[in-house]
Parts: sequence; C-alpha cells; structure tokens
Amino acid sequence: MVLIAGAARAEDGYALWMRYVPMAPAQAVEARARLRELVAPEATPTQRAARDELLRGLEGLLGRAPRLSSGPIGEGTLLLGTPASSRWIATLGDEVRGLGPEGYLLRQTNIDGKETLVVAGGGDIGVLYGVFHLLRLLQTGASLDVLEIREAPRVKLRLLNHWDDLDGHVERGYAGASLWDWHKLPDWRDPRYTDYARANASLGINGTVLNNVNANALSLTPMYLEKAAALADVFRPYGIRVYLSARFSAPIEIGGLDSADPLDPRVRRWWRDKAREIHELIPDFGGFLVKANSEGQPGPQDYGRSHADGANLLADALADYGGVVMWRAFVYSHEVADDRAKQAHAEFIHQDGRFRPNVLLQVKNGPIDFQPREPFHPLFGAMPKTPLMMEFQITKEYLGFATHLVYLGTLYEETLRADTHARGAGSTVARVVDGSLHGSALTGMAGVANVGADRNWSGSHFDQANWYAFGRLAWNPDQSARDIARDWAAMTFSSDPAVVRPVVEMMMASREAAVDYMTPLGLHHLMARGHHYGPGPWVDGGPRADWTSVYYHRADRDGIGFDRSVRGSNAVAQYMPPVARVFGDVDRVPEPLLLWFHHVRWDHRMQSGRSLWDEMVHRYSRGVARVGDMRATWEGLRGRVDDARHREVAAFLRIQQREAQWWRDASLAYFQSINGLPLPAGEAPPPRPLAYYQSLRFPYAPGDGR
Repeated sequence: MVLIAGAARAEDGYALWMRYVPMAPAQAVEARARLRELVAPEATPTQRAARDELLRGLEGLLGRAPRLSSGPIGEGTLLLGTPASSRWIATLGDEVRGLGPEGYLLRQTNIDGKETLVVAGGGDIGVLYGVFHLLRLLQTGASLDVLEIREAPRVKLRLLNHWDDLDGHVERGYAGASLWDWHKLPDWRDPRYTDYARANASLGINGTVLNNVNANALSLTPMYLEKAAALADVFRPYGIRVYLSARFSAPIEIGGLDSADPLDPRVRRWWRDKAREIHELIPDFGGFLVKANSEGQPGPQDYGRSHADGANLLADALADYGGVVMWRAFVYSHEVADDRAKQAHAEFIHQDGRFRPNVLLQVKNGPIDFQPREPFHPLFGAMPKTPLMMEFQITKEYLGFATHLVYLGTLYEETLRADTHARGAGSTVARVVDGSLHGSALTGMAGVANVGADRNWSGSHFDQANWYAFGRLAWNPDQSARDIARDWAAMTFSSDPAVVRPVVEMMMASREAAVDYMTPLGLHHLMARGHHYGPGPWVDGGPRADWTSVYYHRADRDGIGFDRSVRGSNAVAQYMPPVARVFGDVDRVPEPLLLWFHHVRWDHRMQSGRSLWDEMVHRYSRGVARVGDMRATWEGLRGRVDDARHREVAAFLRIQQREAQWWRDASLAYFQSINGLPLPAGEAPPPRPLAYYQSLRFPYAPGDGR
C-alpha cells in the first residue's frame, strides 16, 4: 500500500504551477494563524470558482482549509469580494472600483478590531485573479506581513491562439493532439477543459482562439459553433472569452455565395447574420482572428480590396455585440520581393487610421517569422492611429520543438523593452502594445499556444514556463523575465533556494545558447524545409526563394549576411531614424543582429578581436557547451526534484545536447564549403562530411503545416 500511495503521488506535470504542495512546517503554522476562516460570496460561478480555488490551494499548502464563515469578522479572517458582493469591502469603494473589473487589491488590515487579509476585486474576475496572486505568494514563500498589493492589467486582450485543426492535428504543435475533442463536444465536456481555464486564469489570460489561423470554414457552421459554445460555457466563470479564426472565403464555402468581396452587400449581410448566429450561442463571443492574403489564404486582395476593407467588413458585423477583429499582419505577396522582411510594413503602413475602432492589427514580434532572434517588427511605433497587438509564439517552431530547453521569457522581454523611438527615447514596444504611447484604448497580446493533449500539457516540463511567462507579461509587459522564472521554478519544482537558483540560471541562459548553436550573430531561417526540424543552411530551390535558407544568409566566398542597409534592401529605412542609423551602420549595429542587417566579410574584426568566421565558430561551439553546462546543473538537482520529472528533463537535455552538436557540425561543414576557411585552433572539425548532413530526412517530424 505504501508503494501504491507513493506511485499515486508521483508528479507528471499535469498540475503545472498550481501544485499546492505543503509549505515548510514553520511557515504553514504562521499562515494558518492568519488564515483561520474564509468569508467569501458564492452567488455567481466566478465567485464559486475563486472560493473553490482558494480552498483547494490552502488545503494543499497548509494541510487544512480555513473554516467557511458568513461573518462576523473574526481574528485571522480571509475576506473575499467586491464592493457589490461584500458589505465590508464596500467600505473600500472607489479604491477598488478604480482598479477596473479585472483589478484587485491584497491587503493585510484591521476590520472591526480583527486582523483580516482582504482580497478585493473591482469585479468577480478581479477577485479570482487576486486569489491566484495570494496563492502564488504562499507557494513562493513570500511574506504576508504588511501586505499591500494593487494590480490591474496593462493590456486589455490577453489571448492564446490555438493552431488546432478540426481533425485534432495541431500545426506547429509538439504536445500531442489538440486539447479539443471536437467529436465528443458539445455533450462531453472533459474536466481537463476546466483545468485549462484555471491555468489561464492564474496568469490573467482572458481569451482563447480555438482554431487554426489557417482556418477551415466548417468552424463557422452550426454544428461546430455549438461545440465552441460548450467550451465557452466552461471557460466563462474563469473570465475567458472564446474567439474563432475566420476563413475569409467562408461566404462561398459554407454560405452559397459566389463571392467574398468585402464591398458586396450580399457578403456584408452574410457576415452580419453569422455574427448574430454566433452571439445567440455565445453571448460573450470575443470576435474573429483572420489570416488573409498570406501563404495562400484567401482575402480581400483577391477582389482588389485592401486589408482595411476586409477587416472592416468583419468589424461592422461584430460591432453591435462588442466583438473585435484581430487582423494578422503576417503577409507576403505572391511575387517574391527583394526582401520579405519589408513586406508587412509596406502593405500596412499606408492604411494607418483606415481600420474600424474594434480592429487590432496583430503583428509578430519580428519581421520574418518567430526566429530565435529577430529585431523588433518595424510596424511597432509606425502606426499611431491603429492599435497594434503583439503576437508571440509560445510553441517552439524554430527553437527545438519540445525537447530543447529554451525559456522564451527572455525573448519576450527583449522585444518588449526594445525602443522604437517613435516619440523619442523611451518609446518601447511595450508602450505601443499597452496603448500608453499613442493613447490606444483597445490593446492586446497574443501567444501561439504550446498546449496539447499530452499529460504535461506542453510536451515538456520546461515548456510550461513559456506559457507561464507569456501570461505574466501579457498582464504587465514591464515585468522581469528573471523574476517570472523565479516564481515559476518555485511553484513548479520547489521553493527551496537550492533548487530555484540553479533552475533560474539554466532558464536565463537557455535562449542565448539556442541562438548560438542555431543562428548566431543575426543569422536566421536556417532550419530544414517545411517542418523546421534540425539544421538546413543549404536549403535552396522550391516554389519560393524566401522559403529557403540561402535567401536569408547569402553566404559566398567573401562574406555572409543579408544586406538591409541603404546599400542593400534598405529595410532599415522602415525604422525610426535613430534606430535606422544604428541598425544601418555595420560598426554600430548590436553584434547579435549583425548578419540580419549586413553582408559582412569573413575577416571582419569583431568586438572580441576575432574574425567574423572565428567568432561564428566560437558561438556555435559555445552554444553546445552551454547545453552541457545545463545538463550538469540539472544532474546536480537529482534528489531535490522528484524522480519522474528529473528523469524526463535529463533525457530531453541529452537530446538537446546531441542536436545542438548536430546543428554546430552541420552548419560549420556547410559554411566551410562556401568560404574554404580553416577552423580556429582547438576547434574540432565536423565528424562527417557535408553530404551526410544534407542527406538526412525527417518526413514525419511533428507539427508540420499542411
């Protein structure tokens, strides 16, 4: 029986960062004294969700839940509510209401002469968010003394984008099949859907797009709308609204029309009727996400119309119901231009101010496609009359799938802190996204989800951290990636500093390690064709030049890199002049972006004193070595992290080190074949000829698009 009980307690990652394991005995005794009884409303589903989450968490952390009470306030009371649901919190009045419906206040105070911990929200969902914050403090060992925390989200729409197909396939997914069992919905509502909602609410994520941006029009048919409505019912108590990706040609494919022209009155009527139909099933429907005239998707340009025409068609249909349109800026034309990095800016910059008030332009963090490192997208700061919504990728399409430990909090932070100089110094991307730079009331941040049906949700334990970091930064884009990593590590593995410190150091170094062994010094899009698994710097040919690696690295006998200076494609001109001057100057551009903006001679002298070629080789090798350091650090945590999760992470790190070496060797073999240069002294040559690396094929690599 002891063995069975031990097996039952084995951790598999399902609980995510909401494990609620017992606190240290001394801390638990102190906390129990402060949290003896709970006074909480229970009239609405969200109020009950907040109460139940708190009871679940405190029972796990403290060994027992506080006693439920309806009052009066006693010593050691935990008081939940809003000014509308609690007569005691009503005395706080405008102080709480001023935080907005999603904001909350945590305060250790005195009510009726009794020590009381207050979790007050501007609305019920604010109380739920406050409960999760309180549980985070307890899980991370924070003190509750002199507690005074006010929080409100800086960004209005904080969404996951699921690239899930109706057949269960997940494009760029590495965590198993889709979480949504469309075949069994709407009748069977898997309890896991509630846990998904809990996890998102714990981060303040308040929306989810259920289906792939490469949309199937069937998603908008009555059968599938009923299924979406069932999910909306599950998510609603947790403050999560449902959105759908809309296929622009749906009026033809499921509506019986012969056109999807956004200026055709029949088409406009069809979308108005569809919006009404959806609203009747999902009263709080969030709106549409649209990928149009990109990678073969239909769109308004098929009829000679603009992106604004297409977005406004859907925005008008949704306006009466409070819905929004998130129109993706990831576009490139059928004709391969001189530089794909310029195309989104070129297509959208002249449409600033032409979109309806309920339209957001959803812009990827960089101008190409979720690369290990990109400069910030030049549209940020360039469209003051149009709300720009950030799109990050949480799933790791270009960063080793689920088996490479790559913490993306540092990538998100790097982008958000980048200075656009749109209104002088300090005009950060974060200020564009949160609306403070241009006075935008409608703001948003989207993350392409890494969630699937795997038991641990994300395909690996450490990939949970990227979901977590996205949610925290969507709430407040100025938070520290290191602080977020520290909280996640404490809640996910152990609050013991002897665990937290080394885990955080691994996480903080991991993204730079991946950049080194994949795409150092501003190189980009060097992955294998299609599935993007493994190195492919030799990829050439095919239907489009800008789907190849050689298009981007442009290596020749003399040098390497894409010249985007005034002497090349002049992509630097799309940035504000202070940024353009830095990016466009080979001597001033940050070295991590050198080859993104410049074609540089192999013998160019780097800051280290090495030649460019020697520096590239050094960085490839350094990336491999850093993964080795991560493996050693993780091995040192054996016995401090539960055995099941320790074994799995250790296995994945072995895979990562082997594949990092593969990346290094294959890349150096290829670039040596171009430049003919020897490796620096002490650097091991690739163990196999270039032809071997080029011969490798992986037709069933996961997550490929269709």
